[in-house]
Amino acid sequence: MGATLSESDSLQLVARYGVPVAREQLAATPDAAVGAADDTGYPVVVKLHGDAIAHKTERGLVRLALRDAAAVHDAATALLAAALPTDGDVDLLVAPMVTGARELIAGVHTDPQFGRCVMVGIGGVLTEALGDVAFRLVPLTAADADDMLAELQTQALLGPLRGEEAVDRGALRAVLLALSRLAEEEADVLSVDLNPLIVSAGLPIAVDALVETRG
Repeated sequence: MGATLSESDSLQLVARYGVPVAREQLAATPDAAVGAADDTGYPVVVKLHGDAIAHKTERGLVRLALRDAAAVHDAATALLAAALPTDGDVDLLVAPMVTGARELIAGVHTDPQFGRCVMVGIGGVLTEALGDVAFRLVPLTAADADDMLAELQTQALLGPLRGEEAVDRGALRAVLLALSRLAEEEADVLSVDLNPLIVSAGLPIAVDALVETRG
């Protein structure tokens, strides 16, 4: 049975392979969270964080668009109070509030028959509704990554949208190739889930990551 890395450890792992990630800081107390937010610059996101916490959104363990120290302190206090005994040791993750009109998803999966593959698709709340994803076996080439993007049905979401520029396909290709390298070199990693990759100023940025290992 696999084990999951904390969000911070997951983001650090994918960042080592070249995936652009939101800059996050860990804080043990509400006061420390305020200090981290002051350093990051408002608005920020605050999340309850720990090795045993894999699905924060479903439990309401994420606070978005906090615009001042008082909001951060209140959110941090409430999040720490929401921790369950099964969560083990917890702290707080503070990160900048990255915004964009589009959210993508990318990751690594291990198929029992075919082995490791890289996936990309439309992410966020539309992931399950659209089911618009593409897969390729590892190792990927640049041409493979380009073909995956061309395979997505909702091409309009990759072009200019709501006043925002088109997705930088070169940057998105680089994310997929980074995931392929990770899958090749990290034998203990079973899966990687980057959801969402928020498109900000045309560039994909991972604001959440979940890595599953063999344990």
